[in-house]
Amino acid sequence: MLQSKEQLELGVPAAPYADKHRLLKQIVAGRYIYLLILPGFLYFCVFKIFPMWMLVIAFQKYSPFAGITGSEWVGLANFAGLLKDPHFYVLLRNTLAINLINLVFFFPIPIVLALMLNEVRHELFKKLNQSIIYMPHFLSWVVIASMTFFVLSVDVGLLNKLLVKLGFKAVSFLSAPHYFWGILTVQNVWKEAGWGTIIFLASIAGVDPQRYEAAVVDGATRFQQIWNITLPAIRPTIVILLILRLGNMADVGFEQVLLMMNPLVNNVADVFDTYSYTLGILQGDVSVGTAVGLFKGIIGLVLVWSSNYVVKKLGHEGIY
Repeated sequence: MLQSKEQLELGVPAAPYADKHRLLKQIVAGRYIYLLILPGFLYFCVFKIFPMWMLVIAFQKYSPFAGITGSEWVGLANFAGLLKDPHFYVLLRNTLAINLINLVFFFPIPIVLALMLNEVRHELFKKLNQSIIYMPHFLSWVVIASMTFFVLSVDVGLLNKLLVKLGFKAVSFLSAPHYFWGILTVQNVWKEAGWGTIIFLASIAGVDPQRYEAAVVDGATRFQQIWNITLPAIRPTIVILLILRLGNMADVGFEQVLLMMNPLVNNVADVFDTYSYTLGILQGDVSVGTAVGLFKGIIGLVLVWSSNYVVKKLGHEGIY
């Protein structure tokens, strides 16, 4: 039953039924909002939360015939084998190098693009440019890899044809290890930089216009307004996205690397994702493949925690 007036005056806690009734009313009142978040909630449940119980395979010598309950328990043997593998340090080097290059060259570009788009005053021209830079995001990595092949390959590549026309020798871009990381970075920038501007543009839209008006009265130039108003206003967004990006330092785009790698560049292309795929799917060693995935998750957790701690120590607001 619901609380009486006397119970309220005496500070008696509400009955469990009253709490449930209030919760049910809130759910009914916000039913459309809950329906809106339902697809995302189901996605995380089905693909992120429910599969977590399968992580126990990383501590077993898993056999699909014996199942999880019948497979031999080996403890940390799979992780020890991974760390003792001489190829582990190649995987670690490649994964961190690709992510560091992306962090240095890719992460700032959406910020710069958002600032540039925000300065465009012609609305039709601004929307046209936004649409153009957004479109590559919707292309699959298969299409991106095919386009890269037709631009950079020795035989049919447009760039090599141009070099030959100018009197230079054709360059084996796709089979030269020292070009591989740069090609991945350029692909990421072309495909995702425009899409990454959405969050920054939304953050810029929240800046009070009166601050710009006051700056104009004080004689501030456009660059001074960007430096002293816009950038400080979007700094919390930049910090949060940087922390999240650091948390993915052990995670490289699997499809992109798999489609672009070949035997001539394997030494610089093989990363944790492709190694897990090779062992778990192609060679059937599911336990080691799962151990690699769990190891990546632990690295990501440590990086998120440590970067968030450092950011809060520097006086900024972290993600928690």
